[in-house]
Amino acid sequence: MTDRLAADTAMGPVTLDVADLDGMTAYYRDAVTLDVIGSEGAVVTLGRGDVPVIRLRHSPELRHAAPRQAGLFHTAILFDSEAALAAAVYNVATRHPGSFTGSSDHLVSKAFYFDDPERNGVELYWDRDRSQWSWVHGRIEMSTLFLDPNAFLQQNLTQQALDDPSTSRPVVGHVHLSVGDVDAARDFYVEKLGFETTAELPGSALFVSAGGYHHHMAMNVWNSAGAGRRQRTLGLGQVDIVVPSDDDLGALTERMRHSGVEARDDGRTVAFDDPWANLIRVTTPDRG
Repeated sequence: MTDRLAADTAMGPVTLDVADLDGMTAYYRDAVTLDVIGSEGAVVTLGRGDVPVIRLRHSPELRHAAPRQAGLFHTAILFDSEAALAAAVYNVATRHPGSFTGSSDHLVSKAFYFDDPERNGVELYWDRDRSQWSWVHGRIEMSTLFLDPNAFLQQNLTQQALDDPSTSRPVVGHVHLSVGDVDAARDFYVEKLGFETTAELPGSALFVSAGGYHHHMAMNVWNSAGAGRRQRTLGLGQVDIVVPSDDDLGALTERMRHSGVEARDDGRTVAFDDPWANLIRVTTPDRG
């Protein structure tokens, strides 16, 4: 039995429980520049083509999470060009002034951070080519260098990208969680789930991936140190992970059960709760 996720593992859509379905749909459609690709009852799915990125589930009965609760830190949406990223950043900044929370050159990527209308963190980013990434002793070199958003827009914003965002193919590049303890996160996401550690700030944050990506997931305690299991609230509903094949899904399920983690298999997906009751759902491209 393999103890690591397959190299071709990728992130699927992030599900958010939302109070204002129309308002949140408008944000991810008109500002972030995603398309509505599915709508069924109380659930709206946004993405591009047949690739879902954000799934919004109308849950007006729920309350907002407490400030220091575990849950979503941000959903990171990866754009395939700097022009497409610039168009999304420009649209969010102009349609939702005051929602910008920062920007950084991380060496592997250029990233811009916002809060959506229900205070879920959103990262919009573009990756440099992997040939430009630097690894030292099995760890990726990342940083938080100053990135001037106005200069980035001046250099990369095009009328074509603004007029026709459908030419880009945004995906969920990574998901960053707020957790109560980094060591417990490592035990679950690396030792049990099977990611590999790519970077770490001891006692503060952990970055993990499959297949040599800089990170598919991250966990930090910056706002949530000591947090216990979540109650269901507005915000994070579930995180989807996509493994390449049924064999990979079967191996993962066996590994999690062997580690004492309850696995719930509905015939299409296998779901687990992490130590903070963040729901992780794993599927394959055919099943998903």
